[in-house]
Amino acid sequence: MLGCLYVENSIQRFSLQYVGYFSCDSSCLDLVLFPLVPALDVGYNLLVLCCVRGRGSSLLFVSSSHHLAHSPSYVLPMLPKACGYVEETVTYSDVLTTEELEGKPVKIRCRNMNILGVSADSVVPPPAEVVEDMGISEPLIGTMDIFLLGISLTIGVYWFFIRGRNEQNSIDIGALKVTPNTTSSSSSAGLIEKMKTSGRNVVVFYGSQTGTAEEFAGRLAKDCQRYGMKGMAVDPEEVEMEDLPQLSEIENSMAIFCMATYGEGDPTDNSQEFYEWLQEGSVDLTGVKYAVFGLGNKTYEHYNEMGVFVDKKLEVLGAERIFELGLGDDDANIEEDFVTWREKFWPAVCENFGVEATGDESSIRQYSPVFHGEEILKEKVFSGEAARLGSFNNQKPPYDARNPFLAPIQVNRELHKGGDRSCMHIEFNITDSKLRYEAGDHVAVYPMNDQGLVERIGKLLEVDLDTVFSLKNVDEEASKKHPFPCPTTYRTALSFYVDITSNPRTNVLKDIMDYATEQKDKDQLQLLSSSSPEGRNEYNEWVIKDSRNIVAVLEDLPSCKPPLDHLLELLPKLQARYYSISSSPKLYPNSIHITAVLVEYTTRVGRKAKGVATSWLQDKIPNGPDNVPRVPIYVRKSQFRLPFRPSTPVIMVGPGTGLAPFRGFIQERHHAKEDGKTLGDTVLFFGCRKKDEDFIYQDELMNYLENKTLSQMFVAYSRDQEKKVYVQHIMEEHKDTIWKILEDGGHIYVCGDARNMAPDVQKMLHTIICEKGGHSDTEAQDYIKKMQTKGRYACDVWS
Repeated sequence: MLGCLYVENSIQRFSLQYVGYFSCDSSCLDLVLFPLVPALDVGYNLLVLCCVRGRGSSLLFVSSSHHLAHSPSYVLPMLPKACGYVEETVTYSDVLTTEELEGKPVKIRCRNMNILGVSADSVVPPPAEVVEDMGISEPLIGTMDIFLLGISLTIGVYWFFIRGRNEQNSIDIGALKVTPNTTSSSSSAGLIEKMKTSGRNVVVFYGSQTGTAEEFAGRLAKDCQRYGMKGMAVDPEEVEMEDLPQLSEIENSMAIFCMATYGEGDPTDNSQEFYEWLQEGSVDLTGVKYAVFGLGNKTYEHYNEMGVFVDKKLEVLGAERIFELGLGDDDANIEEDFVTWREKFWPAVCENFGVEATGDESSIRQYSPVFHGEEILKEKVFSGEAARLGSFNNQKPPYDARNPFLAPIQVNRELHKGGDRSCMHIEFNITDSKLRYEAGDHVAVYPMNDQGLVERIGKLLEVDLDTVFSLKNVDEEASKKHPFPCPTTYRTALSFYVDITSNPRTNVLKDIMDYATEQKDKDQLQLLSSSSPEGRNEYNEWVIKDSRNIVAVLEDLPSCKPPLDHLLELLPKLQARYYSISSSPKLYPNSIHITAVLVEYTTRVGRKAKGVATSWLQDKIPNGPDNVPRVPIYVRKSQFRLPFRPSTPVIMVGPGTGLAPFRGFIQERHHAKEDGKTLGDTVLFFGCRKKDEDFIYQDELMNYLENKTLSQMFVAYSRDQEKKVYVQHIMEEHKDTIWKILEDGGHIYVCGDARNMAPDVQKMLHTIICEKGGHSDTEAQDYIKKMQTKGRYACDVWS
């Protein structure tokens, strides 16, 4: 869809503010807006875009975080029934506000949204309770509104195009470019033309949230050299996937997909658009050959859902599967799963394309080092910033994974009252950052590696950590020029850009093997990196179970001293750590709270191991206005949301730090109560070890009980008595309460451990449904599935 538009504030109605152009499809909106009057504070209000297209008109409803991101209920009642939208399937994963419009033209690209279009004559008003909750006395859109919108648009277009603006505010219309989301011939040829000109015939797409899928994709692309093929690893978010049908134009070509599943069956952030494109199912992939390796975790209910979906959907669209779907389980040994699949995959490729392996796996480096002397300016050297940022001194929104906000820590306090463990309550100050969040969202924190480990690597490899260098891709036509921001120093790369604490993959051990000068060290590395049963067993015991990171490997095999630039090329990226936000913007609009347990343990061989992020955050304690630590963060939207109506009853189950999102939920309900809203039952099942040690936020929760925000709270103490008691046990004791809330249309939320707690809670819920509802096992399973489908049973869990 392409057309003109104007934007108004739905609360301060009929105030013409902006005219411009838009282009959109089902998942993305591009806006170019020009101010007609000084920008007003539209804040988070609903934006109404009136669009002219041909002889008819349409209305687009775009939600913003304050009113709609948590629920489509404001918009859906206005849609005609014929549109066929189902409430539970409509999500808003990005936010569009006009806070950046400061009296100058702006261009906004809002991705991963559902943009709902309806004709102007089919709009129906929202229910009265929705109108009342939004604080307006009449439906948002009525016949007179539409009439006035049309008049306003006409006036605005006339004002802008006919009368013009004074010279101070003049805009060069000729320079304005509208980029429709439909693929143009030039852009659609981008990926395929690039492959043709560079002689590539294999493209490896990756959907990655933590970096593992991206790493596997890079290894598969590198494998191609061994078989006389040429591959490239590609982020689907950075290319037009509409190109894919043209892949068949390249001889002996194929597409490989390394697709991770995020959370409860969701696509990763960078594969969201690809997922939606596949769902539309309007493309013919006949002639395209493909294979899929999925990455998931069996502790989650929707195990490897993204990989399974992509594999089936590509076949439905006419593509030819050349090898069976591979599934990796991160709860077990995903490296072994990948290596096993990979060893069978390449022989199938050889048979399909009539090619042969040229010899041993290639150890050709992808990047070459360039060392810089005094000629390079200090300000040109990256010192920890994200690639797109350039400098933390010039921060500009929007903030995301490539452009995190450097947030001041305003509070960092201990929550545990005793014992040998630590749990931190941390508050990030987001004042004036324009960061927006909702209760239930996640915040990503970019950590810094332990400086003790960094120094140990420097000593082991006998290098000056302050050496300034760059790693440049030897393939000049590759889209990825550097593995991390360059130029930088060894110290910075080891501190901020690569993972030095996780278990090294077998490919890393294989590539550093030749640098070992002692035969016993070389033999050990060869065994660890082999795919033989003995090698896999040794890797599982010596690397996985003994929790050896790359520092420990180099210490225990001292004759192995790879060049540090090569090691940095091999190590995976240091990834952001995600935390459930433990606050509500209704009470804390200028801060984001997290609740984090310090991770510390001793390995089987006696080494001390610490969590990367929590051990780093532990030392980030503010000390007066002149000593405020800052941390790079961004917000990741979640589907973990309270019901739209505060009167809907809810049950929350969260032991330990699983309480985090529920603290935000309770604050949200308290705000609604203070606003005079009627609250439904709000019941919390919490669990901890000992009441006097780790009952976090105890005083807060007791206050919410006293003021009736919390209807009931039940706490399981696992170590205050001889027999351990967990949350599922106290759920059994209060099954009448749970069943009544379920039958009253209540929602149940679970947060915490995915391996044991979440399955045990679901089993108990199944038991309660059978016992109290008189249902069979099959009927209880259907009951739970229906709750999940309707969004009444939601989990925010981790393994």
